[in-house]
Parts: sequence; structure tokens; C-alpha cells
Amino acid sequence: MIPVRGLEGRKVAVLGLGRSGLATARALEAGGAEPLLWDDSPEARAKAEGQGFTVTDLTRDRAFEGVALLVTSPGIPHLYPAPNPVIARAMAAGVPVDNDIGLFFRSFATRDWDAFDQMPRVVCVTGSNGKSTTTALIHHILSEAGRPTQMAGNIGRGVLDLDPARDGEVVVLELSSYQTDLARALTPDVAVFTNLSPDHLDRHGGMGGYFAAKRRLFAEGGPDRAVIGVDEPEGLYLAGQLSVAPEDDRVIRISAGQKLERFGWSVFARKGFLAEWRKGRQMASIDLRAMPGLPGAHNHQNACAAYAACRTLGLAPRQIEAALASFAGLPHRSQTVGEKGGVRFVNDSKATNVDSAAKALQAFPKIRWIAGGLGKDGGIVALQPHLGSVVKAYLIGHSARDFALQIGATDHEICETMERAVARAAEEAQPGEVVLLAPAAASFDQYPNFEKRGEDFMEKVKALL
Repeated sequence: MIPVRGLEGRKVAVLGLGRSGLATARALEAGGAEPLLWDDSPEARAKAEGQGFTVTDLTRDRAFEGVALLVTSPGIPHLYPAPNPVIARAMAAGVPVDNDIGLFFRSFATRDWDAFDQMPRVVCVTGSNGKSTTTALIHHILSEAGRPTQMAGNIGRGVLDLDPARDGEVVVLELSSYQTDLARALTPDVAVFTNLSPDHLDRHGGMGGYFAAKRRLFAEGGPDRAVIGVDEPEGLYLAGQLSVAPEDDRVIRISAGQKLERFGWSVFARKGFLAEWRKGRQMASIDLRAMPGLPGAHNHQNACAAYAACRTLGLAPRQIEAALASFAGLPHRSQTVGEKGGVRFVNDSKATNVDSAAKALQAFPKIRWIAGGLGKDGGIVALQPHLGSVVKAYLIGHSARDFALQIGATDHEICETMERAVARAAEEAQPGEVVLLAPAAASFDQYPNFEKRGEDFMEKVKALL
């Protein structure tokens, strides 16, 4: 646990009592603060009281008298589409609003570090797609190289549940736009921006607000090194803002398709090969094509980002290459479930939007595609340019018939359920083809989350295998 510092003897309100909220309450208490907890859910309040915490109704008048700070969970809106009433009440009372990420950065460094030979460092990863894989990949590379490391944030543990830093440790955090948007303190040593595509636009008041939330990690965080994906205009803009000239090697530009040879430091992948260039010279090359945990151009971009971050931490190219080869991938993200009769089954249930599904569809040459669920605004019309590799689509869930109208001449079958889709795809698949779950939709019509959807796919596939 990271005890929260600077709030000793003060009352701190905590809104939202999920994983991060309860971890925040424990860390505040360990630091000498008095946490006052609230959640709209009676069950969540009862759970907190069962753990010995004080539950205070933050919706009542004058609830924020004597309160020094409100800490809110990331899923609770503070501005768009409308502020949560408790947050609005705190802001009207002049009470600062923060989240666990802000508390982490104000509390992580301690006087114990004076005795360390090597200062601990924090690497933060943000972006629209690939940030979980990039975060896990950096953590994996560091672990394989023997470096002490912990991983948290939007993946794994809450940040305040981390252990106090060890000598030379690297903490790797995945940060969503919800987390970077509100944190009052952001001081990463290395910050990574993977890419940007439309998502959470209602929460951020549009694309500009969404990008602004990501940009805070760099513009206000002031990292020593910034790793920036430049395959979208926003990344190009950000890299230009952070560097004083093309040769400025404090900014490492990465790409999953462009040659980037004219910059001070760049890492890019083309035709399955990762290349590192520095000051006009190629420093390293890695063949990514046979690495099973990193299929497709989108994972090659993740590999470039992780490679660049680890190079800033002093790891050698060959150390990184060996760790890339042993990376198994994350559950529900281009995850190979098994193979039978030359047919490979891949679970990419995390592909919940058009952009992530497009990347999955470009990763394999011949695909039996399982898609559908609770469709998002705009449907999947934008996927039409990426359907050339699809032999046939097997459509499930609430949006199955809508999706059927949006995929043009692509052969398809309305299957409704995962069980029937897997059975039909497996029955018709030929050697050399991939049965791919990449839904391009939310899961909430049939499953509580994308993880449960992916698990159902895996269960059905394993029954066949």
C-alpha cells in the first residue's frame, strides 16, 4: 500500500466504493487522514461499513463542511455530459476534486529513496487502443530482464494498492482518459501515447476534450522522455509540441507503417520488422513476424512503444527482443485459444469499437469473423474497407441484423448466440483460416462485460478442441 501523504488529520471524502475507491480509503487511513465514504449503491456502502469505514451521505446539505478534498472514482463524470451531483456540490463549496492517480503521484516518493542507489521510476501509458498490451509488455520485458517492477492503474491493481518502491524499481501504469483528465498531480518519468480514435466522446464533450484529457499526461506531466505514436494527426501534433526540433531525442516517435529515419530517435515497424533509428543511424532490427503474442500491425505498434520505453530505461535491444518473443499476450486481446486441423481460434473480445476491430481484421489473411453485440453509434459501416480478409461473418447479439446490412457483399450468417457462431464457424473453416472473435460492439446485451464474452467464446472453442 502507498499511504497518502499531506492530508494527515484532514477529512477526505471518497465517492465511489469499487476497487479503486476502497483502496483509496485504506491508503488515506494509512496516511493519517479521515476518509468519509459514499456510494449511491446501498450494497457498496454496506460493504465499506463491514470493513470498518465511516459512510457519510455526501448528497446532503453542508456535507462538505470541514472536508479538505473529494476523491472520486474514474467512472463518475465530473464535467460532461453532466457533473455527478456530489461532485457538483463539492465544486460549489470550493472543495478540490482529485482521483487516486493524483494521490499516488503526490505520495509515491518518500525519504527512504535517499538511501537508494537508483531512483525508482514511473512509466505511464495512455491512448485509445493498445495501452493495456503495451503496459503489460513493458512490465514483462522489465521482469524478464531482472528489473524490479510493478504494474497497476487501469490494469491489474489500483495504484494505491502498490507496494512501496524498491531500489531501482520501475512502476508501469496504464492510464485511461478518465484517470488523466482529473488527476491533480501527474509526474511520470516516461510517458507513452499509443494512438487516438473516437471513444468516450460523451464523457469528454467531443474529440477535442478526449484528446485534451490524454494530452495532460505530457503537457502537465512533463516526462523526461515521451514515446509518441505518430500515425494519427493528434500524435503528430503532440510530438511537435513536445520537441524543440526534429533531432530532439527526448521525444521518441513510433509508427506501425511509416519510415521515421530523419528524427533524433524513432522506432517503427514495417512489413513485420521493428527498427530503431537514432541520429540518422539504424541501431537495431527485430523480426516480429513469428512472435505469437504480437500478431498484426496494431501489436507491432505496441511492440514499438514498449521497445522505446524500455530503451529509455537502459535495456539493450537483445534483452528486449528475447522478452518480446516470450510474451504470451493478454486475455481477450488477439489471444490464441487453440488450433485444430490447421484452423486457429483467436479471442479479441476487447475489440469493442470499429477501430480496434479493424486492427484485428488486418492481422490475419483468411478470417471466419464472429461479430456483434450492442452496437455503438455509427455501426460498423467504417469497417467495409477492412473486410477483404473475411471469408464469412457470423453475427451475434442485439445488432446482428443491423451489422448484416452494413457489411455489404461479405458472406454472412445470423447466428444470434456465441454457441451457434462458434459451432458454425468451426464447421465451415478450412486449414489456414482463423476463427476470430472481434465483436466491434459492446457486450452488455448478452454479457456483463467483454471479459465474460471472451470467456464464453473460449469455453465453446475448448469444448470443440
